[in-house]
Amino acid sequence: MKKTLLSTLAAVALLSGCATTQETSSADSQTSETKALVNDFPTRDRVDYVLECVAKHGGLTYINQYACGCKIDKIAEKLSFEEYDAARTFGQMQKTPGEAGAAFRDPQQSKDLRAKLKDAEAAAEKACFVQ
Repeated sequence: MKKTLLSTLAAVALLSGCATTQETSSADSQTSETKALVNDFPTRDRVDYVLECVAKHGGLTYINQYACGCKIDKIAEKLSFEEYDAARTFGQMQKTPGEAGAAFRDPQQSKDLRAKLKDAEAAAEKACFVQ
């Protein structure tokens, strides 16, 4: 339990460092702040993503933590949180069998958002993980 708590705290600490933006000139700061606010993912969702990513990549190591934190940051650059959240929901719920799952599988919006998230994750994987 103690090790899990420390691992979780380490992931949160790592994410808080990655989520900061560089200082810019006053002319650029308004545009940067607006963009940062539009694509600002809640910390809880960032941590959930990092923990899932770490589990998929073989467990908790510094390299996996850093790369997974980087990965969610890269995804946040390409998708707004609303798009990300909808795409994750569509992706999880599309597995529902029968007519109940059709509402999540069949709409064009679902297909577009899932494809956009898949492309963003693939690009982030290439950018963040050592090949």
